[in-house]
Amino acid sequence: MKIIVFSDSHGDVASIKEALRKHRSADVVLFCGDGCRDAAAAVSGHNDKVLYSVCGNNDWYCNEPNFLIVELAGKKIFMTHGHLFGVKQGTDRITELGRQNGSDIIVFGHTHKQLTTVKCGMLLLNPGSIGYSGNYSIIEIDETTGKMKAVEYPNDKFGPVIL
Repeated sequence: MKIIVFSDSHGDVASIKEALRKHRSADVVLFCGDGCRDAAAAVSGHNDKVLYSVCGNNDWYCNEPNFLIVELAGKKIFMTHGHLFGVKQGTDRITELGRQNGSDIIVFGHTHKQLTTVKCGMLLLNPGSIGYSGNYSIIEIDETTGKMKAVEYPNDKFGPVIL
């Protein structure tokens, strides 16, 4: 399964559409807030894609939840924008919440900075800001083995993280 992860579009629907065009084989779109309407607009017409979206601190009048737990390809994913969990000060709070929920993956935004790391056995992923820097991430999960691979785009500063 191929999952494309976005956050913080802040009105930039075109950049989401361009990334979706580049990664047509993505099955699922995770949007981590601050532009939930952008994500919905960009994904509309892509009937082959499933969109999961959460509300960010700049998503006024958003009907999406503040956090969401989804299971994809046998992996439990905790997604949120991050502002409610102090991610600009560090990832300890969000990591502890993910651990308490038995998460395999935590995805969040808010900082506008890409992060792909492993903490407490969980993949922590912040795709950065698609709107301000064109950053997003891809998670691939082998549905047979459960192995995961995460890659940052377009910078790919550190190469893939493989679990």
